[in-house]
Amino acid sequence: MREFDVTIGGGVLHAYDSGTGGAHALPVVWHHGTPNIGTPPRPLLDHADRLGLRLVGYDRPGYGGSTPRPDRTVASAGADTADVVDALDAPDAAGARPGRPFAVLGHSGGGPHALACAALLPDRVVAAVSISGLAPYDPTRDADWFAGFSDLGAASLRAAVAGRAAKEEYESVEHEGDMGFIAADGAAFDGEWGWIMEVVRPALAAGPAPLIDDDLAYVRDLGFAPSSIRSPVRLVHGGLDRMVPAAHSAQLARSIPHAVIDLTPDDGHISILRRAAAALEWIAAQRDERPNES
Repeated sequence: MREFDVTIGGGVLHAYDSGTGGAHALPVVWHHGTPNIGTPPRPLLDHADRLGLRLVGYDRPGYGGSTPRPDRTVASAGADTADVVDALDAPDAAGARPGRPFAVLGHSGGGPHALACAALLPDRVVAAVSISGLAPYDPTRDADWFAGFSDLGAASLRAAVAGRAAKEEYESVEHEGDMGFIAADGAAFDGEWGWIMEVVRPALAAGPAPLIDDDLAYVRDLGFAPSSIRSPVRLVHGGLDRMVPAAHSAQLARSIPHAVIDLTPDDGHISILRRAAAALEWIAAQRDERPNES
């Protein structure tokens, strides 16, 4: 896994290039959840390599090696992702392609960041996948948006709705209770998707600041309209997810009528990641329909 820094403004984004699929492969940018760092998922590397897809990722500002940016929005991911893809190869490297097309794949809080790329970079994003992703928050439909969340998940995001000071106070103490995991999630943790803990621990090493920035961004104006997305979209969700209820993908589907829906009724927030390999196959199919743009 090659790691590199991309200079943006007064800071850096710390990025990861798995090298799967080779230098000429279509980049697929992994958008991580909250709180994670951006290492592309190890359980997907072999499958991406077989499909000829180049898995890439980066730490959102404040996480890992990326410079904090407390005022960032979800829409900030558009320019950040483009900068990471453009920096994959040296300008004079064989096959280097400034402005090259790419796909995006996001889980949980990474879902809206992936969709932001599709909305804001329509000429570059070949396909977008949101797995267990959040829908835009609408204060006029607060009860609907929060319906189905676990107690801890709802409390954490309600603190964000109340503003930065309330969210910082909430994160200043440890909270115990139901996080929303189900038995299927436990089985996934015991298997290859136990990898998740490898990206959670370093994300929290420096404290909760980037998590706070994430949650504030989710409940503010995202900076884009899902209805504006024209790229192919796949929405993947588990019907028993209580960390981000499946109603969020249903809401997104109403805004993105051309989206493909992959709902598995018995999956939770982590076990649904076993559908990520199928999502990569779908991305490869979208690429193959545009053979001159991969």
